[in-house]
Amino acid sequence: MNAWTESVSLRSHMRAVEVVMTAAAHQYGRGAADEVLFAVAGILHDADYEKWPEEHPKRIVALLRDRGEEELAHAISAHYTIWGVPCVTTLDKALLACDELTGFIVACCLVRPEGISTLTPKSVKKRLKSARFAAKVDRNEVRIGAEQLGVDLGEHIQFIIDALRPHADELGIGPRASG
Repeated sequence: MNAWTESVSLRSHMRAVEVVMTAAAHQYGRGAADEVLFAVAGILHDADYEKWPEEHPKRIVALLRDRGEEELAHAISAHYTIWGVPCVTTLDKALLACDELTGFIVACCLVRPEGISTLTPKSVKKRLKSARFAAKVDRNEVRIGAEQLGVDLGEHIQFIIDALRPHADELGIGPRASG
């Protein structure tokens, strides 16, 4: 990941998804038994995006397959529905449901003086309706992700907020000093 990703913002996104996926192992998966697998999927899902955007996610998927990590490779292949790879496992579905939405929630935090500390699902849903806010986030992926995981979107938003809050300072989404 470090060798392929120099951008601080992309590394931060990948770290945020790792944090959320670690929590997702407990919320949607088998808990501690899935924690490392879910975390690695989160940290590596965009590892090849910066260096080879036109090939994303083929490079990281090939590397993982070469190392015998088929479950991780499949989840990363399926984390964006436009690629046509079906989500089969809970890992696949969790990565799809957490990736875009985590990025969107982080964007919501960055425009609020209080950051994530007072962020609510209602506020996130309101921002989702504005196509101009965080315009690169695919709202359809957010919707499909929650549907495929079989969760209520508002509850899933709250889950991601709760997963990110303890890491607010590290991720730069905590309250900003006024002045």
